[in-house]
Amino acid sequence: MDKSFERKVKEKQPVVAICYDFDKTLSPDDMQAQGFIQSVGYDVTKFWQESNAMATENEMDQNLAYMFKMVQEAQGNCIFNKKTLADYGAKVALFPGVAEWFERIREYGKNNGVIVEHYIISSGLKEMIEGTSVAKAGAFERIYANSFYFNKRGIAEWPAQVVNYTNKTQFLFRISKGVLDVNDPGVNDFFKPSEIRVAFRNMVYIGDSDTDVPCMKLVNSYGGHSIGVYDPFKNDKTKVHKMIHDGRVKYYVPADYNEGSDLDILVKGIIDKTAANEKLERISEICKSETEEYFNSQSSEEILKNNLIIGLEDSGSYKTTHTLVDAMRKVHGWSSSQKERILQAVVDNPQVNQIITDQDVFKFVQEIVDSVDASELKESVLKLLENKDD
Repeated sequence: MDKSFERKVKEKQPVVAICYDFDKTLSPDDMQAQGFIQSVGYDVTKFWQESNAMATENEMDQNLAYMFKMVQEAQGNCIFNKKTLADYGAKVALFPGVAEWFERIREYGKNNGVIVEHYIISSGLKEMIEGTSVAKAGAFERIYANSFYFNKRGIAEWPAQVVNYTNKTQFLFRISKGVLDVNDPGVNDFFKPSEIRVAFRNMVYIGDSDTDVPCMKLVNSYGGHSIGVYDPFKNDKTKVHKMIHDGRVKYYVPADYNEGSDLDILVKGIIDKTAANEKLERISEICKSETEEYFNSQSSEEILKNNLIIGLEDSGSYKTTHTLVDAMRKVHGWSSSQKERILQAVVDNPQVNQIITDQDVFKFVQEIVDSVDASELKESVLKLLENKDD
C-alpha cells in the first residue's frame, strides 16, 4: 500500500455508496447554462451547437471542447478563476428536496446500522459543483467531475481532469476499494472480496440519460441498484422508459428528493435491504474464513482422504462406489475417526452395502473393520460381510 495516499478501509458496518450524476439529476439543467453561458453573451443553444461542432470537427472529446470554449469565451468578459466558477455554482438550481436529502438519508442509514456516503460522478464542472450550497454543507464524500488547471495567477488555463461517460466507471472502482485519490494507482491493485470496502451490491447509481449507462450497467451487473430520474415538472419519461427497456436501470422515479417521495421510499428500501442482506453476507464471510483456515491447516493427503470419504457417503451409483473404493485402497494411514466414517457410509448408503459382496468392496471394508475396536458399528458391518457368497 502506497503510504502517500490516504485510503478508506473497510468499516465494521456495511457502507452504501450513493453515486449521482449532477446535471438533470440533482439540477434541472446543465450547470453552465444557468448563468455562465448567458454572462459571456451567448445563447445557450448556440453555445452547445458550436462546442459540439468543434468536438466533431477536431475529433475532440465533447467535455474538452466545452471547457476550451468556456475559457475562450470568458476572455474579456470575466475573470475565469475558481471563485468565478464557484459563484456561478452557487446560482445553480436544485430539484425539490435536494438541500435536505443528503443528511436525511445519511441519518436514516445510521439509524439502521448502515453507513451512507454520497458521491458525485459528473461530466459537469467540479469547481461549480463545489460552489453549490449542498457541497458547501459537506454533502459529498468526493466530487468526481471535470476540473481546470489554474495558473499561478489563479486563472483557469487547461483541463486538469476530464470525466466522460466511459471513464466514469473508474470512479466506481475507486469508491469500492476506498482508493479515492484520482492519482492513486492502487485502484488497479487486487483486493480480496473480504477487503472490499463497498461491495458493488451496495452501490446505488442515480442518473438521467445515456451518458450514465456505463455506470448503470456496471452497477447492475454486480447486483447493485441503478435508478433513472426524470424532471418532475416536465414529466417526460421518454429517457427512463428507454433505459428500463434496454435493461440499463432497475427503477425510475421523478427527481423529487423530498421526504416521502418515490425516490425517498426507494432509497430507504435499498438501505433496509442492505442492512438485512449484509447480516447474511457476514455469516457467509465467517463460513468462508473458517473453511479457508481449515483447508490451510490440512495436508493435501488429509484433504484427499476426507474427500474420498465424502464421496463414499454421497455415492449415488454402484459404478461411482467401485471407483471410490479403488482409490481408497491405495491410501494408507486412515485415522480412527475416518475409519468410523467409512464404516458408517457402508451401513447407511445402499449404493455401498448392496455391493459389499463384490470382491474389491469386500476386501477394502474387511481391512477397515479388522483394524477398529469392537463397537456396535463394527458389528453391523460384520453382519453385512457375513452375507458374502463364498
